[in-house]
Parts: sequence; C-alpha cells; structure tokens
Amino acid sequence: MALSANDAFAAGGSKRRRRYGRGRRGALSEINVTPLVDVMLVLLIIFMISAPLLTAGVPVELPKTEAGAMQDVPDPITLSIRADGRIYVGENEVPFANLAPRLKEMASDSTRPIYVRADGKASYEIVARVMASLSTSGFTSINLITETGGPSSGATDKEEAAP
Repeated sequence: MALSANDAFAAGGSKRRRRYGRGRRGALSEINVTPLVDVMLVLLIIFMISAPLLTAGVPVELPKTEAGAMQDVPDPITLSIRADGRIYVGENEVPFANLAPRLKEMASDSTRPIYVRADGKASYEIVARVMASLSTSGFTSINLITETGGPSSGATDKEEAAP
C-alpha cells in the first residue's frame, strides 16, 4: 500500500515533533555591538575633523618659519591680528586703544602667557605697536605664533650662495 506525502506526515509526523519545535526561539543573550561600533566611528571622525578648527577663532594666514613647535600652555590669552589690521582677543574684536585695559582685566597677573597670531600680510607697524603695548602694560610672556616648516635661514641654495 502506497502512502502519499500527506498521509506520511499525518500518520507519524506528530509523534516525531519535539515539544518546543523549530519555530520558537529562545531569548537572544548576545549583545549586538555593530551599531555601537558604527556610532563610535562616526563620532571619532567628527571629532578628528572638528578638533583642529577649535584651536583658533579668527582665520589668519600665519607666516612660516623654521622655529620648532612650542609646548602646550594650559590657559594662554590668544591675540590675533588680521591682514587688514583688525585686532582680536580670542574671537572678539578689540580697538587698539582698549587693548591693554582689556588684557589686564582678563589676566589676573602679568605672567599669564599671551600668544600673538599675526597674519603674514599684516603690516609690520601694527604688529610692532601691539607688541610694544603688551610690553609696556607689564606682560612678560609674549609669544609670536607661526607655522613650522618655513624657509631655512642658512644659505643652502646655489642662488643664495653665489656672490
């Protein structure tokens, strides 16, 4: 006697099934870390891109010199001079007449370092006036900020060495 496929399942299929069957699954006890890794990589990329932009608020084109990099100072005052001669303390524009009183009110003592970031196209006169104003105001730690990797002061090129 031949059985059809339906008869074979009907006759013995119910006895062979497990009690819990394949359709049910137990609770998943593993943590899926893929979304966490995705979010962390996106945050890492965002911080890597935005971190260099947070160092200075006023855009200036710094001159390049062969001077080495300075060590980080915890809380300096940053003074920026743009190519058109405007002066900024932090990100706020300050007239030259109000520069010394503003810096004195910001600094509790005259030993707090001041970083002067002057655009390479800024007038030498305005940079010299700002430096003189800082010096006569009693500030002793005044630093000029430049880009590293500029031309060397030694005469290594054939054009410079020729008489």
